[in-house]
Amino acid sequence: MRYSVLLLTAAAIVVSGCDRKAEGQTVAVVNGEEITSAELNAEISLANLPADVDKKAATARILQTMVDRRLLAQQAKADGLDKTPEFLTRQRRATEDLLIGMVAQRKLSSTKLPSPDEVTKLQQSQPEKFAKREILTLSQLEFPTQKDPAALQAIKDSHSLADLEAALKARGVEVRRGTRKISSADFPHDIYVRVSQLPPGEPFLIPVGNRSVANVITAREPAPLTDEQAKPVAVNVLRQQSGAKIMETMLKDLRTKAKIEYKEGFAPPAK
Repeated sequence: MRYSVLLLTAAAIVVSGCDRKAEGQTVAVVNGEEITSAELNAEISLANLPADVDKKAATARILQTMVDRRLLAQQAKADGLDKTPEFLTRQRRATEDLLIGMVAQRKLSSTKLPSPDEVTKLQQSQPEKFAKREILTLSQLEFPTQKDPAALQAIKDSHSLADLEAALKARGVEVRRGTRKISSADFPHDIYVRVSQLPPGEPFLIPVGNRSVANVITAREPAPLTDEQAKPVAVNVLRQQSGAKIMETMLKDLRTKAKIEYKEGFAPPAK
């Protein structure tokens, strides 16, 4: 009898799901799964639509994209992908990143705005981001990051991209040439200062994952910000710095209070 009741209950749930209608706060139902107006509004907000766009047509397109995404996700679940170790690991990482971003945003929203003096001081101390901003043209050489001491010494001894390319090719390292434009404002201030002090043509290395990119500045184009443009940028930089300090302080406090156990050999080195 209990088995029959369970079957009946399960059937009732399935039928109930299939009978859901797109009404009220529900804007669509995809195989029994609702898409709410709150979800749709969040997607519209992320789309950052232009002011003159046809809102009705844009909303319809965005909703259809959500429906298609839901269909594909349902198929992935039907294939059992949501039960795989890879999915569970990536899901946890994505959830953690989302939560961290939300708590950081909440902390940032509660911080006070920087004072006019702080804004002026930042603009004067880091002119490459404001009044003396430039667009830099970089000649680049990309290659797998080297660990061999001899290769590292050869890289250190190379004072031009041509020398570096020759040294790497002599060791059988695959290299790739390229060019890129970048704003001086995109550099962390301390790195920009060090790069600016290099002799003309001297490469500087930037690690990118398991690869390295050697760069040489080949051209500079002035692209200063007006005072009106600079102030909101400076305010944002200062707020981001303040938020980073708040998160760092919070993390230190959490580490102190937390009970953390490591498997033997996995603990971080003692400081």
